[in-house]
Amino acid sequence: MRHDILIVGSGIFGVTAALALQQRGYKTAVLDPGPLPHPLAASTDISKVVRMEYGRDAHYMALVEAALDGWQQWNEEFAEPLYHETGVTMVTQTLMAPGSFEYESYRMLRQRGHKPERLNAAEISRRFPAWKPDAYIDGFYHPRGGFVESGRVVTALIKKAKQHGVNVLSGQTVYDIVRVADRVTAVRSETGETFTAAHVVIAAGAWTPLLVPELAPVMKSTGHPVFHLKPAHPALFTPPNFAVFTADVARTGWYGFPLHPREGVVKIANHGVGQLLHPRDDERRVTPQDEHNLRAFLATTFPALVDAPIVYTRRCLYCDTLDEHLWLGHHPQVAGLTVAAGGSGHGFKFAPILGTLIADAVEGKENPWLPRFGWRQMAPETSGEEAARHHG
Repeated sequence: MRHDILIVGSGIFGVTAALALQQRGYKTAVLDPGPLPHPLAASTDISKVVRMEYGRDAHYMALVEAALDGWQQWNEEFAEPLYHETGVTMVTQTLMAPGSFEYESYRMLRQRGHKPERLNAAEISRRFPAWKPDAYIDGFYHPRGGFVESGRVVTALIKKAKQHGVNVLSGQTVYDIVRVADRVTAVRSETGETFTAAHVVIAAGAWTPLLVPELAPVMKSTGHPVFHLKPAHPALFTPPNFAVFTADVARTGWYGFPLHPREGVVKIANHGVGQLLHPRDDERRVTPQDEHNLRAFLATTFPALVDAPIVYTRRCLYCDTLDEHLWLGHHPQVAGLTVAAGGSGHGFKFAPILGTLIADAVEGKENPWLPRFGWRQMAPETSGEEAARHHG
């Protein structure tokens, strides 16, 4: 069967692209190894943060403002709360200072008309009693933001894509992109099948540079530890006593979530340098050192979790671009090939507008957001620019 557009990967980039392109009249198919949602995909987890805060970067804040409306619309459409607006607490161990992630985020929020609430040590302890008193002395709470149940979001979107006529082909591991005279004509899967299309979108997350090897110099796969803890005192970690948080995140990498409404766990993870991994060949295990680092963080931050049992771990694999910005654009030398990847650990929150961005990239439409995310050259020494990330 021939399609207008083939999308390789059914994570959040792939499924949103499929929906948008199918709704624009293209006969669209998604190929994925399965099962769906894929258990190793970065999208497949119990939660992802939705936050406006990007330091002094107004471009990203505006992008999240647009996405937040979409999250509310999806809650109504799917008739269940997949997005939970718990608010976001961002606190620091020292006074916020110009140039810091928290200070610049707070300033940008106010500049754009939002109403973050400044917190000192006493207010942090009063409003959020799980935090160790006086360990964090400054910061703010922003009521707009929270988390989404990411794996369930992908499941709902795959179901919607099928209802709209997208051909979702699970059990198809694409290993080769067929190029004829500088044009993509098809993809081949490990089952021996060849799928033809006028256009191919690679939305394979950390596997992307394996399929498009010319991206290997500017994309890498890094693994980051994720922990689910079972608290002895759940009320301490239940909103409004607790919110999505970052804990001096640009200096430590630590962030986390309130008690999950379905799983009954507190998820805490590290948004940092990570461990360089091969997406196919390397194991994704959380190490004893990772657990030691977590316990040390808990001792200084959340005393009630110091002895909490860890009931699940995973190493979330980021598809990092060198500059840590999304990668949404046509291949400059190969016709019929678009890449939609490079989430760099912060892409999921944009899901409600990702499909439009990718579809516009495929069609070559003008879009004010896209120039920053297009195909670009980067020197090997290019530094990451995601303001909330701990860079070591």
